[in-house]
This record gives sequence, structure tokens and C-alpha cells, in this order.
Amino acid sequence: MNPAVPDHPALSLDWQSTAFSGLAPEAQALLERSIGWALPRMRDMTGGAGEPTVEHAAALVGILAGMHTDGATRAAAFVAGALLGEEAAPRSRADPLAQAVGAEVARLARGYRAVLRVGQAARESGHHAGDEPQVEKLRKMMLAMAVDIRIVLMRLASRLQTLRWHAAHKQPPERALAVETLDLYAPLANRLGVWQIKWELEDLAFRFLEPIRYKEIASLLEDKRAGREALIGEVTERLRSALREQGIEAEVFGRPKHIYSIWNKMRTKHLAFSDLYDVHAMRVIVADERTCYAVLSLVHELFAPVTQEFDDYIARPKPNGYRSLHAVVRDGQGRPFEVQIRTRDMHAFAEYGVAAHWRYKEAGAKGGQARADSEYDRRLAFMRQLLAWGSEQAAQAGEVPATGAAPKVEDDRIYVLTPQARVVELPAKATPVDFAYHVHTDLGHRCRGAKVDGAMVPLHTQLKTGQTVEIISAKSGGPSRDWLNPQLGYLASSRSRAKVRQWFNAIEMQQRTAQGQAMLEKELQRRGKTAVNLEQLAQQLGFACADDLHIALAKDEFSLRALDQVFHEGAAELEADEVVARQARPDSTERSGKSGVLVVGVDSLLTQLARCCRPAPPDAIGGFVTRGRGVSVHRADCPSFAELSRRHPERVIEVSWGETGETVYPVDVQVTAQDRAGLLRDLSEVFARMRLNVVGVNTISRQGTARMAFTLEINNGQQLSRALTALSEVPGVESAARR
Repeated sequence: MNPAVPDHPALSLDWQSTAFSGLAPEAQALLERSIGWALPRMRDMTGGAGEPTVEHAAALVGILAGMHTDGATRAAAFVAGALLGEEAAPRSRADPLAQAVGAEVARLARGYRAVLRVGQAARESGHHAGDEPQVEKLRKMMLAMAVDIRIVLMRLASRLQTLRWHAAHKQPPERALAVETLDLYAPLANRLGVWQIKWELEDLAFRFLEPIRYKEIASLLEDKRAGREALIGEVTERLRSALREQGIEAEVFGRPKHIYSIWNKMRTKHLAFSDLYDVHAMRVIVADERTCYAVLSLVHELFAPVTQEFDDYIARPKPNGYRSLHAVVRDGQGRPFEVQIRTRDMHAFAEYGVAAHWRYKEAGAKGGQARADSEYDRRLAFMRQLLAWGSEQAAQAGEVPATGAAPKVEDDRIYVLTPQARVVELPAKATPVDFAYHVHTDLGHRCRGAKVDGAMVPLHTQLKTGQTVEIISAKSGGPSRDWLNPQLGYLASSRSRAKVRQWFNAIEMQQRTAQGQAMLEKELQRRGKTAVNLEQLAQQLGFACADDLHIALAKDEFSLRALDQVFHEGAAELEADEVVARQARPDSTERSGKSGVLVVGVDSLLTQLARCCRPAPPDAIGGFVTRGRGVSVHRADCPSFAELSRRHPERVIEVSWGETGETVYPVDVQVTAQDRAGLLRDLSEVFARMRLNVVGVNTISRQGTARMAFTLEINNGQQLSRALTALSEVPGVESAARR
């Protein structure tokens, strides 16, 4: 006799017979007490679509009873309806709900309500529709929130009841609800192996989304579902009898293919209904591989085989490791059905291993393997095994196990929501700062506060799956160095820590650059060289750019004394006794900008002749790619080019002289001579006689020796050689050489 429950039309005697079936007396008492507590609190409550909350809760309990769940699960499903306006967690240490119905029922009921809120927020936002990564994160979030498998089962059963109510009242639900069912809940039921829930969810959602196609498929089926199930029953019994006669121990079961599955296969494989051979399917599980082929032979004896529809995945496994025999046969009335034959190990591998049914079904028609998450997969595998164990216990003992709780697993990921209901996946123990950096790097830098589920929390608060996080940010600014202190617990993500370090490194780089630039400019000002091109000076000193020189100076990796050699050898810093200079010729590279240099066979790229070595034809040359100034062309024996090539070999590029024509090139010539009156005039006469344009000259005289630096414009190397020879012949000249 069933326990007494409060009087309500939804709690009829037939319902009570189902709701309390298979429960031990103490579990029945728990369910009765829970109904008594919840019923008065939700008598006048209705759901969003108008379904009475009491009717929904009662139907939910009935579905769960059919799944052989325990008493606590059924009690929590009924109690959850009365928590519509309650917060996710009790406000005080003394929880009145736990005192009324027990801690286990209270925990399950509140866990179910939390999962319900997450799904509702995501559906209202519409962000996950058609977004497979978001859908997958929602699935994982649901499993992560539902640390107890019973919470997931309650949610699946609740969605099924909602669709049943809409179908019974001929009131289509919101399209988003049906889409969510196909995208989220049906695949989750599929992964858990809850086949009855899965196919009914899919059929009902498909019925509302595609009513015309649904009716077309239904009309194509010759029999109603009951008739198709009867066919499966007849074939099953015939096959079992034949196996017993042959002394073969086997499990035989089957089920008719549901309407959504038929439509989906027709759509994905572009088949007509008449081309479907597996509208009815059987599965035979045996002990070993040899017996698989013996059963196949027996099946072909009993039924007419469809020869072109046979797959031996035992001899030729699928790429994902799936193994089984698939054969299509026809019964005496010519109706085709599929028989799958496999060993228990093959079946376990297909159900729980990497080739699980949900993997190749959801990865695509070709059976490709979906990306796996080991912790997620372990939870799924355990849940499916637990469901199978529960069904076996119910079948053998006539009652359900005491609990359906999953083992405590230390998850390494959490799933939280943005205010727009997008799911964000974070590492365990992540904080609001981690969340901000995951959303956007700039948001992380400007993060100053956070709200979790609408309440302000410290930035080092560890987030939990299912929470909604809102970041309060400043208009500008950067992170705090405290965030990098592991003892303070601001960051759990290595990705977030890397972004904070990058920000401080960039700030330090800017500071060092400014410091080094100030040091260099001060030194140049002291030397009276404020007009020096810093980029060219950096290259002369062996740096790729001026910023590298500035940073080296700020870090004391480079001494300003090195400037002495640069300015001394370049003669640009010499104290000038006399300066003679003319304007460069129009055809000079200084004025035309045309160097005649080909870069890897291309003459249209921006090039410039390096002033540190002043190359001219036919010098052997090399190119170095600068930042923003094209290719800098150096003489192959240039010390600066050698240093640049050593530091940045990837920026060295092949160059060669092209058609130079009448172009003239500036070269530096250094003359050392005994100082005397008229020396500069005699040298100038040499330049005039050879028609060489002198665009710059610096001279200095010390202790009777004159050192002169001339910048000449020449057309080629022969012209330079003749000029050096002529200069050497001037009385008093000790040496004349190209710098």
C-alpha cells in the first residue's frame, strides 16, 4: 500500500503507484514528507508557458521513477518546484529546507535549481544558438555543476516533461527552447546513454521545429511506434530461441529508430526513405570474436541478407577503434532491419571508450573522433556505467540502489557566465581577475572590482561553476604588481600571469628606452652633435635600431665612450680648421635617392646606402632590412654590417648592383700629410683637375700633421683609384686612402 500523500488532482492513485514503486519504506517516507512540505508552497504556481508547477513536479517524479532513480532524487524533483523564488544557497547556517526534507534532498533540489537558472540565462541570451563551442561549454558546465548524476537526470526529465506538456496542449514552445533541446539536452542524454530520454527529446523538439517534415516522416512509416516495437520483440524472441538451440549465450535487444534519427540520416546521407535499411535495429552481445561470426552465420540463415549492406568493422575497425559486425537482413514480410554483433569488450569500448556512440555520432557522418577531455570523459563514463548498474539492480531486486551519486572528482576546470550569459571556461580556483583577462586583455589590465551573482566580492575570490561574473573596470590604468604574488591568490591562470608580466615588461621597456634616450641626447649635446641621425648612429654602433641602443645604455650594457671612436673615425667630430663643401650633384644618390641597388633581383624596393661605410660600385655589398627605412646597403667588409648580421641574421638580405648609369656615389677619403701652407689648395686642384665634386671636408692639424677627411662623389671604383693615386703624389702627403 502506498503512503498517504496530500490530496491533489495531479497526485492520483495511479501516479502514487508509479512514484513510490521500487522504493524501500524509508525512501517512501522521505518522498511522502517532501511532497507534504512542497505541495502547499506551489499550489498556485505556474511555469513560464503556463504549465502548473504541481503538475510538472508530479510528472517529473513519474519520469524519474521510470528511470529507477532513488527516493531522494524523486523527492528533490518535487521539492525543487517550490524553490522557484529562493536563492541558490541558504542564507543562514540553519537551513529550514534541510531540516524539513533532509540535507541530501535539499542539496539535490538546490543543485537542480542552479542548473535550471544557467540554462534559462543562456537561452534568454540566445548566444549559444548555432555556436557549437558555446553549446559544448554549456554541456560541460551542466556536468560540472551537477556533481551528482541525479541532478542531470532531473534536468533531462524536466525538459522532457516540458515538451510533453506543450505537445499535449498543442501549444508550441518558444523556438529557442526546442533548439536548445536538440543542441544541448538531447546530446547530453545521448552521451549519458539515457536512450529513452534522448529519442523522445529529439522527436518532440523536431516536431515543434519542423512540423511538416515530422509529419512526412511519420506518414512514411508503415506502422505506428507500438507496431514497430512489436516487430522488434518478435525478431528478438526468434533470434534468442535460435541462439539457445545452438548453445550460444548472448544478450539480444533492440529498439525501433525514432523519427528524428530517420530524418537526420536521410538529410546527412542524402537518402530516400526507401533506401534506409536500419529503421529497425538489433544488437547481439556475445563472449568472444569467434562467436560473433557464428551469430552472423545464424542471422543469415534465419533472415534474408541484404548483401550490399554489410560492414565488418571487426576485421577492418574504424579509424577511431570501433569494432562490430553490421548486417542488414529482411524478415519474412520483406521488412529490413539491422543487426549489430559484437563482444562484451567491443561493446564496452564502444559505449565508454574513445569510440563511444556519442563521439562518432556527433563528430560527423564519417565517424571522425571528437576532441576528448579526459576528466570530462571519466565523469561521463562513470555516469553511464552507474545508470547501467542501476537498471540491472532494479531488474534483479525489484528496487533501485540507495544512491546515484557520482564519486567526488577534483575538476580542473570551472565554467562561469558573463552578464550576457556567455560561458567562459577557466582553470579551477580562478578569480575575477582571471575571468577579466580571459574575456579581454585590456579588461584585465583595467579590472578594479567584480560582482559575482550581483554581489561585490574581493578580486582574489575563487569562482565556482555556474556563477555570473561582472567586472568593474577603470577607464585607463594597468594591473597591480600584487597580482603576481602567488601568496595573495589573485591569479590562478598561467595565461593571466603571462599577460600581467607582459604589461610590466612593456612599461619597463618604455622607461628604459626613455632613460637611455635622455642619456644619449645629453652626451650628444655635450659633444655638440645634436643633429646626428640616431638611427644611423645606432647602426654604426652595431644596433638594429635606436631603441636597442637606448635600452642598452639604460641597462649599462653599453658605454658612451664608444662614441669617441665613431666620431673620430668618421671625422665628423674633428675640430675644423677649414671646411670646404659644395652642394651634391643632381645625379648623386644623396639627392636623387636612386642607389641602383637590386634587392634579390627587384629594383623597386626602398634602399639607402649606409653612411658608415658608403658603398659604391663595384664594392661587394650586402643588405640589412631596417625598421621603417627599407633596406640599408653596406659594404661586405663593413664592421657595422658584420655586427648587425651576427645579431639579426634573419634580417640580412642579398643585394647586388644594378644599372647605375651616370649616378655618382659619395665616398669618404682620408688624407694624412705634413701640414704646410697651400696644402688644401693643392689637394683641391687635384679634385678640380679630375672633375670630382667634393661635398664635404673636415681638417685638423696637430703637431705638424694634418688629417683631412673628404667626401667625394664618384661614378665607379676606377675613378676612386685614380683620385687616390693623384692625391698620393701631392708633395707632403703621407697617405691617401678610402675610409
